[in-house]
Amino acid sequence: MTDSDALPSIPRPTASRPLLGMTVLVVEDSRYACDAMRLLCLRSGARIRRADCLQSARRHLRVYRPTVAVIDMGLPDGSGAELISELAATMPRISVILGTSGDTFAEDVAMAAGADGFLPKPVDSVIGFQNMIISNLPAERRPRGVRMVCDETVRPDPLAYRDDMAHAADVLGDDGDERMLDYVTAFLRGVAFSAGDHALVDAADGLADARSDGRPTKSDIARIAGLVQDRLADRVAI
Repeated sequence: MTDSDALPSIPRPTASRPLLGMTVLVVEDSRYACDAMRLLCLRSGARIRRADCLQSARRHLRVYRPTVAVIDMGLPDGSGAELISELAATMPRISVILGTSGDTFAEDVAMAAGADGFLPKPVDSVIGFQNMIISNLPAERRPRGVRMVCDETVRPDPLAYRDDMAHAADVLGDDGDERMLDYVTAFLRGVAFSAGDHALVDAADGLADARSDGRPTKSDIARIAGLVQDRLADRVAI
């Protein structure tokens, strides 16, 4: 099934909603980042489907084919580059495949895997989101006519940030799993960077540096765990 099979007639793009008739699959483990994508799709007229890991994304793709796939580069069960590479080689090809991350090095990885473009986090500009998708669509699928430029910035629900903190707290409680510790460090850094939570970004960077240098990490983990609990207890506003 393709996204065009989902409805008997596909809505045509309008000047204010240029992505009408399109489906965007967002493969993203952060609820905060995904809420930003939800708002961007809503403002643009696109339908959104969400998967929080590679396994879930592959289940989605067995059922339907979206117009656009936006894939986070760091997922709990592997790298988004794996899925980008798979989709880039699958025929018929999804019209637009985009990578996204808060890490600067990730753009090169995404493009090398076959992505059409890259959305650096935080992804919060309506016009930037629309332009990235439209500029990478095949010529015959691009909206025609005048387009209203909306320079709006979306603001995700702070409750989604708390959901991310709860997820991180669960992972941090899983002692002894080195791979998951690397994952949650990158996850927290990306979420905190998107939300402008500089204290948590610094703490995540400190833990990543300690692990890279082979230094003891107990105090860094405790610092991050304390910051996460503060945010869960609503003692810190973002």
